[in-house]
Amino acid sequence: MDREIKIVDTTLRDGEQTAGVVFANQEKLRIARYLDEIGVHQIEAGIPTMGGDEKQAVRDIVKLGLKASIMGWNRPVISDIQDSIDCGVDAVALSISVSDIHIKYKLQTTREDVLERMTKAAKFANQNKLYISVNAEDASRSDMDFLVQFSKLAKESGANRIRFCDTVGTLDPFSTYEKVKRLIDEVGIEVEMHTHNDFGMATANALAGVRAGANWVGVTVSGLGERAGNAALEEVVMALKHINKTDLNFKTEKLKELAEYVTRAAGRKIHPSKPIVGSNIFSHESGIHGDGVLKNPITYEVFSPEEVDGERQIVIGKHSGSHSIIAKFREFNYELTSQEAEEMLRRVRVLAVSLKRSLFDKELVHLYEDYLEEKGE
Repeated sequence: MDREIKIVDTTLRDGEQTAGVVFANQEKLRIARYLDEIGVHQIEAGIPTMGGDEKQAVRDIVKLGLKASIMGWNRPVISDIQDSIDCGVDAVALSISVSDIHIKYKLQTTREDVLERMTKAAKFANQNKLYISVNAEDASRSDMDFLVQFSKLAKESGANRIRFCDTVGTLDPFSTYEKVKRLIDEVGIEVEMHTHNDFGMATANALAGVRAGANWVGVTVSGLGERAGNAALEEVVMALKHINKTDLNFKTEKLKELAEYVTRAAGRKIHPSKPIVGSNIFSHESGIHGDGVLKNPITYEVFSPEEVDGERQIVIGKHSGSHSIIAKFREFNYELTSQEAEEMLRRVRVLAVSLKRSLFDKELVHLYEDYLEEKGE
């Protein structure tokens, strides 16, 4: 891919809008440092016009002197933008709804008023020499002709990019591609994908947008965000690298550490099966899978555990095979014969079914000791 793809992380804004989540200011500073260290290009640090701790946190993040661009989120209101300027940010997001559903029921106004508010705000931000993202909220449910008109006016008013928001996660990758490609072809402006996960397609839709020509992707750590969350930073970065063959040169070995810190700060837990950073990502129990991984990890692992600070585990349980049993006992410095492995496998399956889970290492050792005792050894 000859385009440079950039990541804007909004954990500190959209991520904190997860129901029930609040980050302490010191946590926000640490998260910002983590994001910068990993390689994030732009950090949406918060909503300065909220004032108080929120404004102070944004101001303090700017003072860190990070490599990443620091963005403040705003309504298309001059006083909002002034609050962002007061914090010293170099970039602003100007957000307003573009779908008729939102214009009628949320804003209770007209398309013409939306265009007027947006252009006035964009021109003011442009006069203050800020990088400008004009956020088309609910773009996925908007009339495409109006979205094109909106985006052309944004460009004329000084916007650097359009944030294409799939606000309620209603898109699929096919419609995403069509809409984003048309927008780029007709407007000729950089586009950021901002996708929500209501139907589990946030990462897929983000990648579809990239394929259509978008060169920014908005993410949050572990997919935090409203309702079902946003496209996850770790998923997008690793999918771009291994599926799209677009290596952003991020420090991917830090993704797990970052996810663990952010979820702990958010009072959340990482699901064991969470893509990229979950504890089960490199765990293999099935006999066929275990055998394949033992012969060559590439058979069932797309990338190495070391790439994301993970750890391969051969789990012994109901679905294990004799090769996995032999390999596991080598870890305990026991060399089982094939006959012993088959007998142990029978006993493992009986115990795993009765306990309704896989077995711990100590349980395996005790099972083997019982077996030897029965043999008179």
